[in-house]
Amino acid sequence: MNLIKLLQDYSIPFLTEGKNVGRGWINLNCPFCDDPSEHLGFNLEANYFHCWRCGWHPYVETVARLIGTTIKETITILQKYGFDKNYIQPSSVTNEPNKKPFRLPSNVEPLLENHRKYLIQRRFDPDQLIPTWQLLGTGPVSLLDGIDFKHRIIIPILWKGHQVSFTSRDITNKHPIRYLSCPKGRERVPHKTILYGRSDQWSNTGICVEGSTDVWRLGVKSFATFGIEFTNTQVREMKRAFRRIFVMYDNEPQAQLQADRLVAELRFRKVEAIKFLCNAKDPASLEQSEADYIVKQLMV
Repeated sequence: MNLIKLLQDYSIPFLTEGKNVGRGWINLNCPFCDDPSEHLGFNLEANYFHCWRCGWHPYVETVARLIGTTIKETITILQKYGFDKNYIQPSSVTNEPNKKPFRLPSNVEPLLENHRKYLIQRRFDPDQLIPTWQLLGTGPVSLLDGIDFKHRIIIPILWKGHQVSFTSRDITNKHPIRYLSCPKGRERVPHKTILYGRSDQWSNTGICVEGSTDVWRLGVKSFATFGIEFTNTQVREMKRAFRRIFVMYDNEPQAQLQADRLVAELRFRKVEAIKFLCNAKDPASLEQSEADYIVKQLMV
């Protein structure tokens, strides 16, 4: 599949090199989150799209948004560039059964000094995070299915008492994809169908945030949707778990639009939902004392 030729033919700007472009990737603006800075990556070897901010996106749907055509039209267009319509459909990846057993990347170990330093620089206490969130780390060599997971904090995703997947955070701030998740064929449960958090600690009121670091800051009464793009399945899980939800997405305009959309979806399902704008660019940036105060007030 010659995606570069397609992008050139349709005058879609993309980058093949630069500080945010990894080897074997091209970067372009993400059409799902109004991205101004080429955060959508396309892996030239594995043929998949991943936005570091809002996550994985299906191949055909992504191209359709980029070139402004319908799904049916896009499949016809893609075939001219060597695309097999049986290769992947817009929803097939999330519904695909596991082909490989779940496992973590190679060379995963307890957090090393560089992982702890990264957390401390972000004003987290590693000794408090590790027992609650079971954090692990990788060193200079770590692979899973050919994907490079070096120099990352490995973040287990727990659901109903079991680890079903994982995501990871680059600690160098040099990788074009800050958050890199478990390959979909290895997930026990697709992470975009569930919520990140400690469900055993939830109560009738929950605080919905974007990512894992936001949850770490606010604590076990919060949960995350793995980016601002939420799914209907995640909304259903919210309805099952909570009677009242405060939505606290980042302060960026697109994130706030998504927060409004999520509030509307929850209210439609008879969940009391309220958008909460925190006094920082994102919840993870709050001082811990301020975060603790906010949670105490919202949980009343």
